[in-house]
Amino acid sequence: MTCGGASTAAVRSGPAAVSPATLRRLELAAGDLALACLLAMEEHQPWFARLPAEQRSAVLLVTQTGVANFVAWLGERGESIRLTAEAFRIAPRDLARRLSLRQTVDLVRIATDVFERHLPPLAADEAERHALVEGVLRFGREIAFAAATVYAGAAETRGAWDARLEALVVDAVVRGPEIEGGVDDALVSRASTLGWDPDAAVRVVAGSPAPDSAAERLGELRREAGRAGRSVLVGVQGRRLILLLSEPHGQPGGGDIGEVIGDIGGLVDGFGPGPVVVGPVATELATAHNSARDALSALRAAPGWPDAPRPVAADDLLPERALGGDVSAHRTLVESIVAPLETAGGELLHTLATYLEGGGALEACARALFVHPNTVRYRLRRVCDLTGRSPSDPRDALVLRAAVIAARLNPVGEPGPPT
Repeated sequence: MTCGGASTAAVRSGPAAVSPATLRRLELAAGDLALACLLAMEEHQPWFARLPAEQRSAVLLVTQTGVANFVAWLGERGESIRLTAEAFRIAPRDLARRLSLRQTVDLVRIATDVFERHLPPLAADEAERHALVEGVLRFGREIAFAAATVYAGAAETRGAWDARLEALVVDAVVRGPEIEGGVDDALVSRASTLGWDPDAAVRVVAGSPAPDSAAERLGELRREAGRAGRSVLVGVQGRRLILLLSEPHGQPGGGDIGEVIGDIGGLVDGFGPGPVVVGPVATELATAHNSARDALSALRAAPGWPDAPRPVAADDLLPERALGGDVSAHRTLVESIVAPLETAGGELLHTLATYLEGGGALEACARALFVHPNTVRYRLRRVCDLTGRSPSDPRDALVLRAAVIAARLNPVGEPGPPT
């Protein structure tokens, strides 16, 4: 009983069970112990041997500091382990960027194994041996916790920095280049730092931010986008949430909204209530301001179409945008609808205008044009083939009529719409 009680007391006492003579032997062996740790790391971790010499030297410095902290801790009666993080503070700043947390924990495990093999033989008696073994296990655990704390702090700092950098990229895309047609080198550099491919096609999505659980929603959105081979950059600007969404590799022209929703089912869930607008595809990040311009213009005009789908393409809101004074929408209406009809000729544009202004009555349109109703039907089918809009569909009819009116205000070939 006495022996068992004495042994337990020695183990529990920790530092108090180690004599000054043993501590002195530990101090003298510190250099050899650190070198033994370095050799064991090179032997058991092939990637460690491939590190540059300065990186291996930094690891050796951290190890030597850890050994010195261990000896200092053993020599202080009742002292808590408060020196472990110091081993990482003296490391070069780029060491944490070069080594992952998992790699660091592997190195700590190897160092602990070396400690367990080399330190107990330095003990003067069995009680000190137990104390050293117990101390190594406790110190190794605390070193691992300290490493996790250091990496967590670095990750938190990097996350805050990345969030600011992400907001700057989104803001630069929304503002557009300072010089028309110029490339913002700072934009490309910042996006590359965030892991974004500046040459990837991109579209801008705009809506309102979620009032609750915004971080969780956006986190799930990022994960879904990553699984679909897309990248996402997020920016909250007051009452609007703006996403930069890359197109998958091999799809430079971009698909329609249906394909985007198919890839990212939670796209709409990342936004708050109200319309969600998807801008057209830009070929690269440097031209993404065009997609942002259309998306934000459509977001402002979205109340004009209360029954719009969610999400809705910016180009599906061309009439509302044109009524709101969007010069780009005015021009797009004329170029995408009226210009092909004028080029095709054959009275297509005149027939379309007569049909729409007559309330969509086929017979009345035929009488007004002095042609057979079948001729009107044929011409309207041609209009649908050329524009992708059916004159008999109420929404398409609105778009077509808005295009006709826009062309009257600004005929094809003139510089731009009236101010």
